[in-house]
Amino acid sequence: MGRLLLVALLIVTAVLLWKAFGPGTWNRPGLPGRRSEPPAIKGPDDDPDFLWNIDKQRFKERRAREEADRAEEERRKRERRARPDD
Repeated sequence: MGRLLLVALLIVTAVLLWKAFGPGTWNRPGLPGRRSEPPAIKGPDDDPDFLWNIDKQRFKERRAREEADRAEEERRKRERRARPDD
């Protein structure tokens, strides 16, 4: 009985050690004492902050154009009202 218990304990120990330190855990990022590959460099078209800034800039430019168009239209309306028809 003691031998059977010893064999079972050895098998359980081997399985636990394999899960803890087996090949699947090698090169796992974030583990202390292990080298991890540097993160892949993203191009600007993959960077969410870069894309957000582009969208924000386009929105501001479009808003400024619309505001300039409205101001120009208001100026034309005022000129038509101020100028008597000939």
